[in-house]
Amino acid sequence: MWSWGKRIVLFLALNFLIIISLSVLMHVLGVRPYLNAQGLDYNQLIAFCLIWGMGGAFISLALSRIMAKMMMGVKVINPDNASHGLQQLVQTVHHLARSAHLPKMPEVGIYDSPEVNAFATGPTKSRALVAVSTGLLHRMKQDEIEGVLGHEIAHIANGDMVTMTLLQGVVNAFVMFLARVIAFAITMAGRGDREERGGSTMSYFLVQIVLEIVFMILGSIVVAAFSRWREFRADAGGARLAGRDSMINALQALQRTFNTVDPRQQPAVASLKISSRPGGLLRWFSTHPPLEERIERLRSARGR
Repeated sequence: MWSWGKRIVLFLALNFLIIISLSVLMHVLGVRPYLNAQGLDYNQLIAFCLIWGMGGAFISLALSRIMAKMMMGVKVINPDNASHGLQQLVQTVHHLARSAHLPKMPEVGIYDSPEVNAFATGPTKSRALVAVSTGLLHRMKQDEIEGVLGHEIAHIANGDMVTMTLLQGVVNAFVMFLARVIAFAITMAGRGDREERGGSTMSYFLVQIVLEIVFMILGSIVVAAFSRWREFRADAGGARLAGRDSMINALQALQRTFNTVDPRQQPAVASLKISSRPGGLLRWFSTHPPLEERIERLRSARGR
């Protein structure tokens, strides 16, 4: 219960920090209300959408390592006083990081969970974190672990965290901008009288909310499609770093342990999962391709 409560508090605290930070930034930059008696001020609207759409995404990215440690309970491993097994984990990550020519060795952490999972996060290639679950360490062989770690190091080397943040920020900004412009055209355009416009304000905001929901769903499909593509690319990178057989073995091990899911985890950290289980229409919103398809891609690449 405390674990869930802690995550909720941290989630709310992060969003409160984002709101305060962006409100201050709006004031500093002198961004004025975009909706006034004359209609929409498009310059102010663009500034508003860019700040709120991209600002929140980049604040979340800047705090990603800290939030991952707090929300997932990740403990950074100190190789000087760690067990032999954890020392080997750190050495493996650092070896793969050097092979990927990362400018700085990532932090290596572990968190307590029966779920077989690993993730990489961080704002830059020089400030990254690679974390693995205890379930992964207990249930995977060494070559399989190397395949998983190679996949995560490839994410860092490819700059996937920054790229996904940019894409999500652009989608957010477009959603906010289009929803407001279309809502204004539907409910308030052509009404020159101030009182008449004032009576349509509530309708404007209601239509805006509906449109934002619709556009965000469509935007999520675009973001998820790009995320699936980056997973294929990280698999290929993991195959180069750890060996193709190790990468394939890692994905096959994930298939065998796919039913091992930590019930304490929540959808808010779904982006940190190494795999997902989409079905039906939900496959369009999945951030990870099916494991069978990922394995087949690697096998096909071997024969080229």
